[in-house]
Amino acid sequence: MRDWPDPSVTLVGKKFKSPFLVLISCLLSLRTRDETTLPASERLFARADTIQGMLKIPVAEIEKLIYPVGFYKTKAVRIHEICGDLLIRFKGEVPHNLDALLTLKGVGRKTANLVLTEGFGQLGICVDTHVHRISNRLGYIKTRTPTETEFALRKKLPTRYWVAYNALLVMWGQNVCKPISPKCSVCPLQGVCQRVNVGISR
Repeated sequence: MRDWPDPSVTLVGKKFKSPFLVLISCLLSLRTRDETTLPASERLFARADTIQGMLKIPVAEIEKLIYPVGFYKTKAVRIHEICGDLLIRFKGEVPHNLDALLTLKGVGRKTANLVLTEGFGQLGICVDTHVHRISNRLGYIKTRTPTETEFALRKKLPTRYWVAYNALLVMWGQNVCKPISPKCSVCPLQGVCQRVNVGISR
C-alpha cells in the first residue's frame, strides 16, 4: 500500500495542517469520490483558506468552485452556515472535541472524528463505508451500522491503530476489498478474512 495515494482528506490534513480546511474537505468528500474531492478542495482553498475569507465568497461562486462534488449546491450553503456558526459560537475556531463538533450542522461522527484525527492529531476512529464494510467482512467485529462499528472498534482495536485505521481501510477498500466483487484472489489477507457476506469475488 505504500505506493497508493492517501485518501483526499488525509492529504488535505498533511498539506494544509489546518483543522478548518480538514473540516471543509470532509464536507466536500461526503458522497463524492476522492479524485473529485481533492481538486475541488484545492480550488476552493486557493480562493479562501480562513473562516472569514470563506464567508466573503458568494454561495454561487462556492458552487462553481466545488462542482462536481455530490450535492454541491447544498454543500455550498452548508459551508457558509458552518463558518457563521464557528464565528458566533466558537470565536472563529474549530472546536477540538467530538461533542462540540457534532453540534455543527451537517457534521456527523465520521466527519467529527476525521477533524480530530487529521486536523488536530487526536485519537479517534473515523468510520466510513469502507471501515464499516471491511471490519465486518474480516469478521473482526459484527455490527449493523457505522456508529455501532465505531464503538465496537473503540472497545476492541488497540489505540495505537486508531488514527491510521481509517486511511488504511479506505485505501484497501478502494483498491482491493471493493463493495461488490472484491479481489479475494490477490488479497494477502485471505488466510485471516472470514469473507462475511461475500458472494461474488474475483
